[in-house]
Amino acid sequence: MANTKWQIDAAHSHVTFTVKHMMISKVRGSFGKFNAEVEADPEDLSSASLKFTIDVNSIDTDSEDRDNHLRSADFFDTENHPEITFVSTSIQPDGDDEYKVTGDLTIKGETKSVTLEAEYEGRAKNPWGQEVVAFSVDGKINRKDFGLTWNQALETGGVLVGEDVKIHLDLEATEEQPQTEEAEEESLES
Repeated sequence: MANTKWQIDAAHSHVTFTVKHMMISKVRGSFGKFNAEVEADPEDLSSASLKFTIDVNSIDTDSEDRDNHLRSADFFDTENHPEITFVSTSIQPDGDDEYKVTGDLTIKGETKSVTLEAEYEGRAKNPWGQEVVAFSVDGKINRKDFGLTWNQALETGGVLVGEDVKIHLDLEATEEQPQTEEAEEESLES
């Protein structure tokens, strides 16, 4: 099968992260707005291309005060850097339905090459006859590598916010349907 374009189904996809708090517990968060440009053959991802974009203002950690602090210049500085992007540079098989996805991750204007672990969860047809695929993706980054250096020392030793951030994505995508000439003409007329 040749590479085809896929549209991320945001209603059935999730972008989440976990970071240590006070060195003993975890804070979990998510981003509610994201999109992707994907061209892939789900049966062989080695030739796929992926550009993933996250709206940083959509961060949600179940605390409005913390979310506002994360949007501030202390962390993401969303006024100047409203998006996080990931652009794949290499996708290598790593076992049955597993892949190492390497790409350029840009956060707060800093771009670093990172490798994420992806698992192909399967393929099905939805009730409307469209092809649907699903993937789970995991990785870990050091937030300081991306200029997210704010922290506060604790009285008992250690720091308030951990450096390592674990990333998890559950992604469902629907194959884009090629436009007919009639649909293209209607699109141009509107």
